[in-house]
Amino acid sequence: MDRTAVRRASRVLQDERGIALIVALMATLLLTALGLALVMVSTTETQIASNFRDSQEALYAADAGVERVVQDLLMVPRWDDILSGSVKSGFIDTTSSPTLPGGGDTINLSDATVALQNETDTANLWGANNPTWRLYAAGPVADLLPTGTIDSWMYVAVWVADDPSEIDGNPLADVNGVLTLHAEAYGHGGVNKVVEVTVARTTSTEIERGQIAQRGQEELNQRARKAAVQTTGRGLTESRMNVKSGTMVVQ
Repeated sequence: MDRTAVRRASRVLQDERGIALIVALMATLLLTALGLALVMVSTTETQIASNFRDSQEALYAADAGVERVVQDLLMVPRWDDILSGSVKSGFIDTTSSPTLPGGGDTINLSDATVALQNETDTANLWGANNPTWRLYAAGPVADLLPTGTIDSWMYVAVWVADDPSEIDGNPLADVNGVLTLHAEAYGHGGVNKVVEVTVARTTSTEIERGQIAQRGQEELNQRARKAAVQTTGRGLTESRMNVKSGTMVVQ
């Protein structure tokens, strides 16, 4: 190779024309990657916040379903009728496969009842005293109040069974005044929360009935001095408490 060729090759290697374009392209790629990462993080955080909100709303919805059923239990003199399935709450959806509020997803309450019973029977923790679950209340959370003031797309269902601590060997007969409530709230995207509560009937007279609902370590004592003002099976239209006299009126 002669000197002219060497000098020509040296000039080509030392030529910096076009390097700015390469640097600009690399900087653009880097900024694009950073931008995509920020968008992904932002989208993920938004989804996490949305999932947490829906999860909490479902938990509150399940708890609200329990509170609604406790009010109905005040009106049922024989809890055996609930265990047999002949008496249901006034808050009951007769549709076997209701559509969740807002449209889209559906749930099959019959399948949910079978799944709950199968889970209990498979565990077989209490033998002959295993609970037999009955669907007692179900419906959109927005329908819990007649005023329609609840803004929620959750759907809640509550099952009732005999307290498994009984040793009478008959899950369809209540002998100790204690029931177990299993409430599930459903939302779009597979959101599901469960609350289980043990409810005990207090010592009652003709004008006094009540329950003690126990959730874990917390005991909520709900005693109501009242006359029977609601026909079993009717919808709950009003519930108010007189804080001076301690009298609850349910209509």
